Amino acid sequence: MNSRHSIQLQAQTISQRLAAFTTHLKLDEVPQDVRERAKHLMLDSIGLSYATLKLPYATSTLAAMQELGTGEATVFGHRERLALRDAMLLNGLLIHSLDFDDTHARGVIHSTASALPCAFNLAEREDASGADLLLAYLCAMEVSTRIGAAAKSGFHHAGFHPTGLAAVFGCSLAAARLLDLNEEAARHAQGIALSMASGNLEFLQDGAWTKRLHPGWAAVAGTTAATLAKHGYIGPGAPYEGRFGLYALYLKTSPDAPDLALATHGLGETWEIDDVSLKPIPACHFTHASSDAAVALYREHRVSADEIERVVVRVPEATIPIVCEPVANKQKPANSYDAQFSIPYIVATGLLRGRFTLDDLDPAALTDKEVRALAARVTHEADPDTTFPRHYTGEVIVYTRDGQRLAHREAINRGSADRPLSNDDIVAKFYDNAQRGVSREEAERICEAVLSLDRQPARALANVLRASQ
Repeated sequence: MNSRHSIQLQAQTISQRLAAFTTHLKLDEVPQDVRERAKHLMLDSIGLSYATLKLPYATSTLAAMQELGTGEATVFGHRERLALRDAMLLNGLLIHSLDFDDTHARGVIHSTASALPCAFNLAEREDASGADLLLAYLCAMEVSTRIGAAAKSGFHHAGFHPTGLAAVFGCSLAAARLLDLNEEAARHAQGIALSMASGNLEFLQDGAWTKRLHPGWAAVAGTTAATLAKHGYIGPGAPYEGRFGLYALYLKTSPDAPDLALATHGLGETWEIDDVSLKPIPACHFTHASSDAAVALYREHRVSADEIERVVVRVPEATIPIVCEPVANKQKPANSYDAQFSIPYIVATGLLRGRFTLDDLDPAALTDKEVRALAARVTHEADPDTTFPRHYTGEVIVYTRDGQRLAHREAINRGSADRPLSNDDIVAKFYDNAQRGVSREEAERICEAVLSLDRQPARALANVLRASQ
């Protein structure tokens, strides 16, 4: 990091430091491999949006946004245009709805699902360059992931969805960047955003659709906060460390104190995108290692359902309330969202089918009698050797009726920063998902446009995404 940035980051509050960093950052200061990874993360998310186009929650949200009004902003994969913030909301939902999008492990946050809609739609409106879009996206990613990481998993413990809470701050600074705000205004944008940070985990109780709104809503709120700041609106000066700031207010029931230093440590020197994990299966990241362990046992032993007496799954203790409890709900998922957060269902599917894909979220798969019967025999316990939250560990132990004990452990979840998917893997995943909504030829045009983003206007990408339906 250059000396100018070093001086600027001596500011006292977190919001001042983040404002200084994002306001003055230049794209050529970002390592080339980080820029390339960023474009591939965007590609992954855009592919997911095409796999979601015709699903009920997507069509319902489009109808609701159209009722609120029209505009000129592009929605991924649609010819219809919406008002700026309504398009952000829907684009975030399209990316996040399948729960197949990227996750920052320490922040436990789906960062691209908010950062991309905010940067994309605002860059389109401002007629910004693709390079400016990419830089704004990078600013959002750095800030949102760091704000999430500083909570040390405490947001989840308190019943909040970190994506909704932390991402609003990253989006406020991405918007500030595209609106050309100065440091003071960017600081105010974060203070204003504090009043807009929201998102809870109540959807886990009954598979409600609300979680799907959280990333897009963060983009909406961050953009609103930055626009207010642009016009002189004053926000609190210490939105993070204040008496009623983010961490004091939202972590009252957390067993661990937040580490506020993580919010700004190494800004401009270490890049949080390097710690963003890509999902190899369409389910909560907390289930991935267990899923892979189950698939490994299927490939090695091919044990039938009738041969299995019971299954024990070891997972990080902090994830148990999310993917293992309440037990009755997890063993009999009522819908696709329940299934994506169900260790019993995902492990049973892996043991019997040797996979977990989008097809396993179809209604027919959810009611498969053999899978359901085995899921009822799946229990859980805390993993004593976990390295969570750095890794989302998982171990599956199968006890057979003839007395065998079969076990497989995944100490590092596939797709994590320490076991990453390659850029080529991401491209392959993009095509698998995008072709659920468009032809191979159209998917190729989208891929080319995203990966050449920094060499064209933002509206050029918008034209490709809007025309591809």
